[in-house]
Amino acid sequence: MMRRLLLAVALVLAAAPAFAVNPDEVLADPALETRARAISAELRCMVCQNQSIDDSNAELAKDLRLLVRQRIADGDSDEQVMNYIVSRYGEFVLLKPRFEAKTLLLWSAPVLLIALGGISLVVFARRRAGKPTGTALTEGEEARLNELLKK
Repeated sequence: MMRRLLLAVALVLAAAPAFAVNPDEVLADPALETRARAISAELRCMVCQNQSIDDSNAELAKDLRLLVRQRIADGDSDEQVMNYIVSRYGEFVLLKPRFEAKTLLLWSAPVLLIALGGISLVVFARRRAGKPTGTALTEGEEARLNELLKK
């Protein structure tokens, strides 16, 4: 029983994500390190593009993590750090884009596509409902049908 429990714990720990933050990057103050980890989890690795800089082992991601920690150590707020990174690397560096006028289409696209799909289905169903399906029966088929219905 104990072996199974240890095996289960080992499997769970093996499946946990391996964060790329190296020990030499960690800030001495736990509160500042927590802020740095939260910020770096929101920033995209420009090399990997599907990972945060917190999860990436790329050199650029390491440089960005160090930059975030440097800005925090210098006294910048979280918003100032994010604005600084975005000013240098553009909006693409954000894993979750900001809700602004220029990103309105990005944020509204799923709702618009679902609505457009629903409208298309309704229009298609209405057009289809008005048209008969198949072809008209021939005289022989109609006579055979009447014969079968009389039985």
